[in-house]
Amino acid sequence: MMNTKDVIHELRTKNGLSQEELARKVLVTRQAVSRWETGETIPNTETLKLLSRLFDVSINTLLGSPRQLICQCCGMPLEDTSISRDADGSMNEEYCKWCYTDGRFVYTDMEQLVDFCARQMSGGKPSDEAKEYLRKELSRLDYWKQKS
Repeated sequence: MMNTKDVIHELRTKNGLSQEELARKVLVTRQAVSRWETGETIPNTETLKLLSRLFDVSINTLLGSPRQLICQCCGMPLEDTSISRDADGSMNEEYCKWCYTDGRFVYTDMEQLVDFCARQMSGGKPSDEAKEYLRKELSRLDYWKQKS
């Protein structure tokens, strides 16, 4: 696990930006960027959102991935490449891009998702055991809790 200071420094240098250039892009001072990179401070929530959008990474990644994110619809582990997007293009760290796209849910009925996942698990013909397992696991996720 990397520290926030290391993540920001790595992303900034990988993108060929000076501290001054990064500061301009996220509306802070060069000194603020320097303090982030020395670990003296971390960006505030609004700045983390700007950095997330600028570097196309999740806020979780910017913070050094302190927690394992999982899709709250299907339970799949989330990486920056699989995180969904809201309608405004910002990352939504609650869902994968296959369950939630452009601010809209793909699955509104648990049985639809259960059938799809069970077919994937069993190579085409979903078993009753797979379906029951999925119903149990999916019902623990926030999306399905809110729907019940």
